[in-house]
Amino acid sequence: MAAFINYIDRVNISVAVILMTVEFGWSETTKGLVLSSFFIGYLAMQVAGGWLAHRIGGKLVLGFSVIWWSLFTILTPTAAFISLAALIVTRIALGLGEAAAFPASFALFSKWVPPIERSRAITILLSGAPLGTVVALLTTGWVIERYGWPSIFYLSGGLGLIWAGYWFWRIFEHPSVHPRISKDELQLLQSEQSEDQAFQAVPWRLLFSSKPVWALIINHFCTNWTAYMLIAWLPSYFRNVHGLSITNAGLYSATPWLTMFVMTNVAGWFADILIKRGISVLAVRKLMQATGLLGAAVFLILASNISTALEAMLMISGALGLLSFTFAGFAPNALEIAPRYSGVLAGITNTAATIPGIVGIIVTGWLVDVTGTYVSAFVLAAALCVIGAVIWLMYATTRPVVT
Repeated sequence: MAAFINYIDRVNISVAVILMTVEFGWSETTKGLVLSSFFIGYLAMQVAGGWLAHRIGGKLVLGFSVIWWSLFTILTPTAAFISLAALIVTRIALGLGEAAAFPASFALFSKWVPPIERSRAITILLSGAPLGTVVALLTTGWVIERYGWPSIFYLSGGLGLIWAGYWFWRIFEHPSVHPRISKDELQLLQSEQSEDQAFQAVPWRLLFSSKPVWALIINHFCTNWTAYMLIAWLPSYFRNVHGLSITNAGLYSATPWLTMFVMTNVAGWFADILIKRGISVLAVRKLMQATGLLGAAVFLILASNISTALEAMLMISGALGLLSFTFAGFAPNALEIAPRYSGVLAGITNTAATIPGIVGIIVTGWLVDVTGTYVSAFVLAAALCVIGAVIWLMYATTRPVVT
């Protein structure tokens, strides 16, 4: 649910910005700056969020993060009417809050999820992202056409504050303090954890000198380039290239993300089934990652040569549906190669993977301004997918690089 709300609050502006651009007279390049500013804050807080989660607990870090970003979501319309600079500062602050969500979740998973369930746990968590994207795209157009674009920020920000109340009431940091956990479950979780779960100084040099860590960093970057490009620009693509209304642009944009939500959970289930049947974890991670990136690349190339909105929706659905397999490839790898520091490593890789949210979105806007089409943006994303797959097949491992 936190991931679900996280993506509603970052995606709703992708639809609202269509009307905001008209109201404030922005160019496509300015629009790209507004859309990408979120990722400046998101990048800055990733590693610190993971470090804090291991130091003071994922429950506190995630709970207060949601409160922070929900408040800045509510403040977005006020900032936009003040000035472009105020809006950008507010979007950066929103990103600072959202940055800790996934590192804090990984820190909690290191205590709550045994290895045999990691693929499903990670994909369930990450499936909140496309589901939140779907809901944002389906509802934002309808809400802003009836109540104005500011209303969507008030609604989604309020949802986060409600979530936070439930979180602090019901969630426990560690299995040993949960009042309703069974003895068998507690024994299972304790037996699967390393002998000493106490937080120690992060071995930064060892992490950054490891080829598998860099393979993970690069693959997170390459995966997110496609995802962030489509999150930010898909509604504008359907609106400007295929002439759809704002509501229909949201509907057509939502279908690929719904496909991704379904296939993310299928991929996690399939990966854990393969592991249970004796396929090595490394072989499964490489299969999932290569399938996701190379499959997405094929569909992105196909999407660059279509002429109708329906064809575009189908090709992009194929790209995101296959890209979701990477969530059972690279995504659980932080828990495998750095189990004690999984939240920190998740923050490191997500820092690199946030760069496409800044550079990729701005570059996409610039390419559209210069070429008048989205073809070059799709081809660039496909090329990065291929590069990521090659690096992953060469250097990925599931053996711990730090203990």
